[in-house]
Amino acid sequence: MIRKRYKYGLVYLVFRSVLQYIKASKGWAVLEHGVTVLSSLSWIVGILVTQQLFDLITEASMGYASYLQVGIALGAMAAVTIGQQVLRGIDQYLLGYVSYKNVGKFMSKLMLKLSRVSAKHFEDPNFLDNIDKSKRCIEYEALGSFSTNCLRVFTYYGVFFVSVSIYFFGLSPLLPLVIFLSFVPAILGQLVQVKVFTGLENESAPLRRQYTYYKKAISSQLSFKETRILGAFGFFRNLFSNTLLLLTTKTWKVERKAAIIRLILGLVSFIGFGVSTLILFNSTMSGEISIGTFVAIFGVLSQIFSMAEELVSTQFSQGSETIGKIEKYYRLMDMEEVDGEEAVINFSKGIVAKDVDFAYPGTNKIAVQDATITISEGETIAIVGENGAGKSTLVRLLVGLYRPDNGTVEIGGLNSSNTHPSSIFRETSGVFQHFLCYKMTLAENVAISNTKEIQNHDNIQRVLQDCDFDDGSITLDTMLSTEFGGIDLSGGQWQRIAIARGLYKTNSLIVLDEPTAAIDPIKEERVYSQFRRLSKDKCTILVTHRLASAKFANRIVVMDKGKIVDVGCHDELIKRKGKYATMWEAQSTWYVNRDN
Repeated sequence: MIRKRYKYGLVYLVFRSVLQYIKASKGWAVLEHGVTVLSSLSWIVGILVTQQLFDLITEASMGYASYLQVGIALGAMAAVTIGQQVLRGIDQYLLGYVSYKNVGKFMSKLMLKLSRVSAKHFEDPNFLDNIDKSKRCIEYEALGSFSTNCLRVFTYYGVFFVSVSIYFFGLSPLLPLVIFLSFVPAILGQLVQVKVFTGLENESAPLRRQYTYYKKAISSQLSFKETRILGAFGFFRNLFSNTLLLLTTKTWKVERKAAIIRLILGLVSFIGFGVSTLILFNSTMSGEISIGTFVAIFGVLSQIFSMAEELVSTQFSQGSETIGKIEKYYRLMDMEEVDGEEAVINFSKGIVAKDVDFAYPGTNKIAVQDATITISEGETIAIVGENGAGKSTLVRLLVGLYRPDNGTVEIGGLNSSNTHPSSIFRETSGVFQHFLCYKMTLAENVAISNTKEIQNHDNIQRVLQDCDFDDGSITLDTMLSTEFGGIDLSGGQWQRIAIARGLYKTNSLIVLDEPTAAIDPIKEERVYSQFRRLSKDKCTILVTHRLASAKFANRIVVMDKGKIVDVGCHDELIKRKGKYATMWEAQSTWYVNRDN
């Protein structure tokens, strides 16, 4: 469920991200960060070996040590250096390997989650923004990088600074203290950046969706013909440019603020480095440490500040930029899923809706109000009304795609609010006005609704013939996409394939949402005759703007402003001289004028 009262704090997001990363990696993350610990500890070994080497060189110059001892120390230093490089190479390989694998796992998990949330959320712009943020969070490996970097704070940087600090403390208690205090302001600055970049992410997501849409309107295969013929290219280009400019302006302002913070952090680090060098120099001059120790420590001191700056200014900075996306990702992943009992739907009991109310998320307007309707077994009803009357919303409630806010919808005797959607959809099919033209073969375009029968070419061919798709030049193996070396079809041909797709699935309930929109009225009657034959003894719901099509239904449901205002057959509704009669008269005039 959505944790409405729980604040997604930084500690929670870090802990959850790391836990998910380790779980998805199945042991590889443990191996990766085990190597990271060894790589970090190799630095302190390198310091000790370097110290010994230069002390021996100093002693050898005064005759207190042999050249053999110097050679052995030099060999030890070479071995440590090679070992460091080997560990670093293994570490980078494991990092890339684990990150690459986890991208696919995280994206698969996100897609699975989207299939389980209520379909009503896809009408909410805020939800769509969160999907965009979550996808970007995964696709650009932000989630994986954030998770592994959080682990590296402890397994690499943490181990390094603790071990070095212990060593430095033995030399001078002030040395580790100065280094630590040098980066306290930097850490506080990154916490400020977290808030800044989270705000940027919230403002940027809608703009990104807009400019992506405008870009598709300019360049996509589906839209470039119309935008150019209509002369709309310049219009969309201006929209694209203005939106992109607004997005980059917002991003630049935040990045400029972050750059100023990073500059200040760099100055603090520089001062800390200077003070640490002075302490080290004084300790050497006073005889507290040897020259070899000075050389070893001075050589690694710049590396210490470089790593600390990398930790604060790079790792923490990237984390602060990413944290907003990660928060949205986990909020989406915690959304309530549509659940219910698995059951076998008995469609002989029909569909019964009683006192149903429904409003889309993020709106105050009720899309369907106080709807009560019964659909008997084998009955065909048509739902008609003007645009925005609530037709499609009512259908989605009647077939269990949406669950009502108030009232009940019983499908086959089972309450849709308590029944798992998969049980309802198992024997539900549909033909929609805004159907998809899949870039696959003709056979796959039909059988995608019933993949268990995707190789049954005889049945596919039969349903295509039933839907009057009889182009002999197109075989079942023909690729229906010019993009992949195939062919394209007319709108009417694509609609017949969509009809075949809906009918190919075994069903007891079928939804016909403007199924003949791309078919001329002359052939429309023949198509509906086929529908009557193919949907015999099934519950059929027809949504249409063409009232002539509604005449084929047993009953017609008339909707207006989200309410069912009338129900009856065509002749009954005409005699009542209500909303339906007014609509029929207007469309009859259109048909007469069209024929003339």
